[in-house]
Amino acid sequence: MSARTNSSSGRNRVLLIVMLVVAALVLALIAGELFVRHQVKSCMANQFESQLGSQVDVGLSWKPVLLQSIDKEVPYVTIDSDDSAFGPAQQMEVHARVNDIRIEETPESNGTIGSSEADIHWTTQGILATLQEQTFGSLISDVKADSGAGTLTFAVGPAGLADMTVKPTVENGTVKVETVGAAILGFGLPTDLVDGIVQTLTDSLQNYPLGMVPESLTVSDDAIDIALRGGAYTMPAADPNQPQPQESGCGVLV
Repeated sequence: MSARTNSSSGRNRVLLIVMLVVAALVLALIAGELFVRHQVKSCMANQFESQLGSQVDVGLSWKPVLLQSIDKEVPYVTIDSDDSAFGPAQQMEVHARVNDIRIEETPESNGTIGSSEADIHWTTQGILATLQEQTFGSLISDVKADSGAGTLTFAVGPAGLADMTVKPTVENGTVKVETVGAAILGFGLPTDLVDGIVQTLTDSLQNYPLGMVPESLTVSDDAIDIALRGGAYTMPAADPNQPQPQESGCGVLV
């Protein structure tokens, strides 16, 4: 009986030791995953901030980052920014998702993307700030959106004595801005002013990252909303003449 008891006790101790070792390994893997995930999110955020001109929140897919570092395949990442800038545009809210990322760093490329999509929300206050920043100053005093007509109206001059109305639309993957009215006390506004406003709006709605193009545009009561879509895209290699983030190893996007 004593021998059997000692044998059973020994097996229990071995089993306990094995369980403790397994638990320690699991905890180490979890701790390592959390650490690497934080590092990658921080590095990716730095890279996206250089493209969007503002702070961003980066979300990673369910797939463990430790596994991603081995097979170099990322199911998706999400990017959220409340104050992005495309061209002269200010205060754009961007919510994007990049899918099927393959990390392959070569002298010509940092990898490929299967597809991408983004929703942009640009409020009338952001549009006003953009126009005032682009040399118009206080000449543009207000911006109003008309969801029914799909137009934007700008108050021009002191006390809004003049107004100008434009209609933004998407045609063949490009945003077009058409002037539908511009007058001051019944007289036409200066051509340079009208052209300048249209050009600033157009420039703000043309260039997007990752090869994405506008798919639709909707005017709401206080903003314009743009849906972007992108297909297969090859990510260019980092410019060796430009300073790079100190963090390495996250090279999903540049």
